[in-house]
Amino acid sequence: MNFKEYGPKDAQAIVLLHGGGLSWWNYRDEAELLQKDFHVILPVLDGHAGSDRAFTSIEDNAAEIISFIDGGLGGSVLFLGGLSLGAQITLEILSQRKDICRFAVVESAQVTPSKLTNSLISPVFGTSYCLIKNKSFAKLQFRSLHMKPQLFEDYYRDTCKISKSDMIAFLKANTAYEVKETLQSNEAVIRIVVGGREQKSMLESAQRLHKMLKNSVLEIKDGLYHGEYSIKNPDQFVAELRSMIKGGLHVGV
Repeated sequence: MNFKEYGPKDAQAIVLLHGGGLSWWNYRDEAELLQKDFHVILPVLDGHAGSDRAFTSIEDNAAEIISFIDGGLGGSVLFLGGLSLGAQITLEILSQRKDICRFAVVESAQVTPSKLTNSLISPVFGTSYCLIKNKSFAKLQFRSLHMKPQLFEDYYRDTCKISKSDMIAFLKANTAYEVKETLQSNEAVIRIVVGGREQKSMLESAQRLHKMLKNSVLEIKDGLYHGEYSIKNPDQFVAELRSMIKGGLHVGV
């Protein structure tokens, strides 16, 4: 796993994990806004453009990030967060190490497995993967993801670099992931964020997580689609992160 780093290395650390099919630039704007005050680390998840190995599992990615935190960050960080696949890996890290961070944000994490969707991934991508490098198709796909236009070239370049086997592997992991019971023991204060215009299953996952985690608050962002909170609203994301760190978040509501 490779890592992009911003800010002074002796400052408090923030780790943010990008969504599946994206890369570190998912949180580039946030890192630039935070770098004066924090050491911001943006891992490139396995199997994605800029990574150094194939994707194996959510659990393996979590273990790699924990190893990085243990080896270079003293065993814990101030803040940990992620979007979608990155949010699932965040949950897995929190499950594996109860004291890994003081604060966390989990955006649009699917924790209700879909056997049907999972079974369709291999045949669908086996026949449609060739379209990935078609720029017209990529533009249609990009618009459906509701990302800001400035990110298209990053998206297209890096999507083209993802192998078919890696794409199938992380999509199957994403649709099959189940949270571990050990997550309930985590000591962090956790914000669970979901867009109000996301699929019903994603909203249900957010509610399930909130009920499971006593130190959590659930925030449904009205009018937002999947991923729009961090990808399209970096100023809001950073302002709310800072407020959370300063103690402005009340859990259990």
